[in-house]
Amino acid sequence: MSAHVKKPGWFTRNVFNRLVAWLTRRGISVWGSRVLAVRGRKSGQWRATPVNVLTLDGRRYLVAPRGHVQWTHNMRAAGGGELHLGKNVDPFTATEVPDADKAPILRAYLKRWKAEVGVFFNGVGPGSPEAELHRIAPDHPVFEITPAR
Repeated sequence: MSAHVKKPGWFTRNVFNRLVAWLTRRGISVWGSRVLAVRGRKSGQWRATPVNVLTLDGRRYLVAPRGHVQWTHNMRAAGGGELHLGKNVDPFTATEVPDADKAPILRAYLKRWKAEVGVFFNGVGPGSPEAELHRIAPDHPVFEITPAR
């Protein structure tokens, strides 16, 4: 597993993420945004962060554009979490997607959100060759999410 992490800058941490989370908690989705809640692997406390949920071929995915960040480590330990949009809470289970299967998911994610997250993919975009998507796959965890009912 790669140790790739791109930490957010001050503006992203203190303005952008907070604004998106605030809107999402009030039921306003920004380009498919949700607030991801997942239990901390050490503390057991719920941790929340705004995420983009990708739907591709009838399946739903969470992609970590910044790499192996805290929510990805917590997701591996917890095996699932909750997606919040306003008062709507959707619990889910999560299965990590193997690197070899990530290319079409990363391509679709970049096609939808490149303007927002493209800088975290080191010049790889939705039109990049398949080999480039495979090259960056280990740096970007992807989880398939399934409703837990």
